[in-house]
Amino acid sequence: MSTKAKGLTLVGLVLMIFTSVFGFANGPVAFYLMGYGAILWYVLAAILFFIPFALMMAEYGSSYKGENAGLYTWLKESVGPRFAFIGTFMWFSSYIIWMVSTASKVWIPLTTFVTGRDETQVFHFAGLSSTQIVGLLAILWMLFVTFLSSHGLKRIVRITSLGGLAVTGLNVILILVSLVIWFGNGGHLAQPLDHVLTSPNPSYQSPIGVLGFVVFAIFAYGGIEAIGGLVDKTDNPGKTFPRGVIFAALVISLGYAIGIFLWGVSTNWQAVLASDTTNLGNITYVMMNNLGYELGNALGLSQATAITIGNWFARYTGLSMFLAYSGAFFTLSYSPLKTLILGTPKELWPKRFVKLNKAGMPQTAMMVQCLIVVGIIFIASFGTSNPSDFYNKLTLMSNVSMTLPYLFMIWAFPFFKKKTDLERPFVAYKNHTVTIIVSVVVFLIVAGANLFTIIQPVIEADDVESMIWMLAGPVVFTLGGLGLYALYERRHRKNLAEKFPMTK
Repeated sequence: MSTKAKGLTLVGLVLMIFTSVFGFANGPVAFYLMGYGAILWYVLAAILFFIPFALMMAEYGSSYKGENAGLYTWLKESVGPRFAFIGTFMWFSSYIIWMVSTASKVWIPLTTFVTGRDETQVFHFAGLSSTQIVGLLAILWMLFVTFLSSHGLKRIVRITSLGGLAVTGLNVILILVSLVIWFGNGGHLAQPLDHVLTSPNPSYQSPIGVLGFVVFAIFAYGGIEAIGGLVDKTDNPGKTFPRGVIFAALVISLGYAIGIFLWGVSTNWQAVLASDTTNLGNITYVMMNNLGYELGNALGLSQATAITIGNWFARYTGLSMFLAYSGAFFTLSYSPLKTLILGTPKELWPKRFVKLNKAGMPQTAMMVQCLIVVGIIFIASFGTSNPSDFYNKLTLMSNVSMTLPYLFMIWAFPFFKKKTDLERPFVAYKNHTVTIIVSVVVFLIVAGANLFTIIQPVIEADDVESMIWMLAGPVVFTLGGLGLYALYERRHRKNLAEKFPMTK
């Protein structure tokens, strides 16, 4: 028998997981919110969420392949069609919120690339506030992307994918430049290590605030649901895959820990990040600008030269992130929607929704999606006057909406494990009791993190508006999904009863 490995080796698997999950911008966000204290929570999230959840996704992915693969099938076969559709619809809605957030944030890296700093907070035109102008620009961006992507744009996506390589280069810059600054300053850290488990950010010093940060730690490991499809591509998956997941978790959490620590080499929280103009939208560019500035200081250059270096660091970061955002946006403007309408029963949708144009795109459905995103952007931008509040709310909305669908996958897992008619090439959880315990723990972690994130603004700042914004998306889309399925169920009650006799 040939000993050649035809599938992914351990190293190859770890690299694929790392590139799918690790996000450079998660480090600056973590340092801004929790300082060095974020390291502990990122490590705990890897142990209590990343590893067990990734192994769940691996079991799903190995049991359902080819045409049977996908979130809807996983949930339908495990629990039932209504649960599956709501879960899939919630997963799709998370990308709607992501597009709302990213269409607004994409102008930050673009203006940073042009000028060296975030200019979106000083936009003014015809009596409109900066958030209103950003909202209108975001609407134009959404219309532009929808028009192009509905006609197919493989070349544009290839070009913008260069942003991924450029963002990877940011990690190298952070490590090398931080070491130069550290040695240049005689081993002195800009952010002291006096309180490594507490946050310098006033909003994240209370127990509720700290627990609310957990959703950011979970979001930092987002994308792991896609690795289930790698199981059958892995050499000797029974041994290699769990080892790969555990090793990848160690590498990713170590990468985040090192990155967060290195930001403390150049960034003093009170001196650099306490400004009202610093927010979750521009934090990466603010810290990269400061990194370049501190490099100039460590090398003994003039202040003017140090400022120039900082501006060019910010410009490079802006270009990198703009290209990465653009590539992701063009892909995600149609991919989740196409998966939703083609991966669920076609009877759920109007006939024009499931019809593909010459470019293979569901053009009518994409136009409807565009109108929904445009409507939410308009309401959000004209309903918030403070730019920092605007970007912070968008980030929180996106984090909550992107992590809530995990609850459906986790809830269905014990039911999936009970099925006896499946071929299971890969089994991580071999004991029913362990399955239940792990499922309950991971479910409570994700649910609790979202709960504390949602209630934190009300408890600590009496900010009901922020809570409403975070709840609005999931609630509205859940009700919309229930309504769509109720119409489908009413039209096809007889067929559903025959296929799923236990479904009510």
